[in-house]
Amino acid sequence: MRKFIGTMLLIMMMTFVFASFAYAQEKPAAETAGGGLQNFAELVFGSGLVKWFKNGGWAMWAILFLAIYGLAYIIWKFIALLNGKVNLNNFLNKIIPLIKEKKFEEAKEIAKNTRGPVAAIIYAGLEKVDKGLTAVDEAIENASIIEMSYLEKGFIELSSSITLAPMLGFLGTVAGMITAFDAIAAARAVDATIVATGIRIALITTEAGLIVAIPVQFFNNVFMTMVDGIVLDMQRASDKFTEVLTEELGLAR
Repeated sequence: MRKFIGTMLLIMMMTFVFASFAYAQEKPAAETAGGGLQNFAELVFGSGLVKWFKNGGWAMWAILFLAIYGLAYIIWKFIALLNGKVNLNNFLNKIIPLIKEKKFEEAKEIAKNTRGPVAAIIYAGLEKVDKGLTAVDEAIENASIIEMSYLEKGFIELSSSITLAPMLGFLGTVAGMITAFDAIAAARAVDATIVATGIRIALITTEAGLIVAIPVQFFNNVFMTMVDGIVLDMQRASDKFTEVLTEELGLAR
């Protein structure tokens, strides 16, 4: 999945560069010198959005990077959690009857061929079923720790986008305000137009930072809810598994 993120970012960057180059080749040299990238961006996103981006200054590039970075991790995390989700009732209905009949190898095969943390912890428990209930509990606990580490991956990166985008936006605003006041000082007169224009441009980066952070925060919350659901399924599956081993099969510690 990490390779997927890197590949996605590289493809997006290369596509943008090559497309802008190809677009520039269709224009006269004098018209496109240094402007191919801007022309392509205006063609794709509209001149208004490009102008808004340019007015924001240097901070917009950092915020754009965080937007792409956050989007890549949103896609990766969504795919990872979908692959980790399993229909718990269907899984238990397949594996519990086999465990009751002591067909542990068949049960292990089903768990092995089922994706997700739930199947992984049951498989770990089945591996130790011949060594007593204590060994089974320890195996499930160790497997759960490993699976939880996988489930928690990506949240730090998403939190980085959520935190850094508004901070960079605010930094860009401060830098823009300094530039605006420098322009006022250079004009040697308080002109409402100069003040309003400077403040408007300075606030663009704050707006951009919030535009990036808010959707990423939304998806971060959605993913946390999905992880909570998977963890609950892991707990229910392990409880049912140990219950069958103790009550149905009389497995001792």
